Amino acid sequence: FYAYPTSMLKMLSNSVTTFVQKNQALPLENTTDIFSTMANLCRCMIEDPQIVARFQQKETVLFVLRVMVGAIILYDHVHPVGAFYRKSNIDIKSSIKLLKDQPPNTVETLMNALRYSTVHANDEETPSVVKKLLAE
Repeated sequence: FYAYPTSMLKMLSNSVTTFVQKNQALPLENTTDIFSTMANLCRCMIEDPQIVARFQQKETVLFVLRVMVGAIILYDHVHPVGAFYRKSNIDIKSSIKLLKDQPPNTVETLMNALRYSTVHANDEETPSVVKKLLAE
């Protein structure tokens, strides 16, 4: 018996993949652009101290980081070359660095989700810098 480490995310990625396959008349970019925009928006929100200062609860930062990682994983599952490709619409290097800049032990599960729940993290086309950041 095997279980997925992030079963909810696995169901979401399966659903999105099925949606894309069943609706091939819709451009794939319509779906991938949503996820890349969400991931980049979340990253920019956390990088901006003025926006973070507006959060009423400190848990909001972790919530936004979770959304960012979820959007990256979904993008990686749906896009043919994934989120880790050098020309991806997601700034994956900055996203990983942002996660690593958080207090220790608060985002390790999110880093593990990027390491083990993505499709393209270990592809040959993944830049060595990104692979190194994920391995640290």
